[in-house]
Amino acid sequence: MSVVNIPNIITFIRIIIIPAFVTALIYKRYDYALLLFIIAAVSDTLDGLMARVTKQKTKLGAFLDPLADKSLLVTSFILFSVYDWVPTWLTITVISRDVIVTLGWFLLYLTSHSIKVEPSLIGKAAIASQLILIAYTLLSINFNNIPRPDNWMFWIVAVLTTVSGLQYIYRGLKQASEK
Repeated sequence: MSVVNIPNIITFIRIIIIPAFVTALIYKRYDYALLLFIIAAVSDTLDGLMARVTKQKTKLGAFLDPLADKSLLVTSFILFSVYDWVPTWLTITVISRDVIVTLGWFLLYLTSHSIKVEPSLIGKAAIASQLILIAYTLLSINFNNIPRPDNWMFWIVAVLTTVSGLQYIYRGLKQASEK
C-alpha cells in the first residue's frame, strides 16, 4: 500500500498548518489562529475516518497522526502559557506526561524490541479535553461575550492528563514485566 494517499496528505497538511498557526498567534491574528485550529481539528477527524473507510491505514499515517496532534497541542500550550492564557503548571503537566510516556515506550522498545501501544479511553479523553481547552481559549479571545477559561477547566485537563499518564506508565510496566 502506498504511503502517498489522501489520509496521509491530509495529515501532512495538518503538520504544515502548525507553523502558520504559531505565526498567527505571534502576530496577534487570533482570528486566523482560530480558523487554522479549526481546520487542523477537522482534518484530524477527516484523515482518520478516511483512512478507515478507504482501508488506507499505513504505518506512516499511524506515526504521523499522533505526532501532528501532539505537535499542535504542545505548541499551543507553550504559547498559551507564554501569553498567560493557561497556567504554566498546566503546560508543564501536559508536556511532562507526553515526554514520560514517549520515553517509557521508547525504553520498552529498546529492551523488548516490540511494543503494543493502543490508545486508552482515558488517554483519548485527556487529548480531547486539551483540544477543547485550546479551542475554547481561542474562542474566548476572539469573541468578547465568551468568558476566559475558568480554573475548573484547567483542573479537569490536568486530572485527565495525569491519570492517563499514570495509566500508560502502568501499562508499560506491565508489558515490560511480561517480556
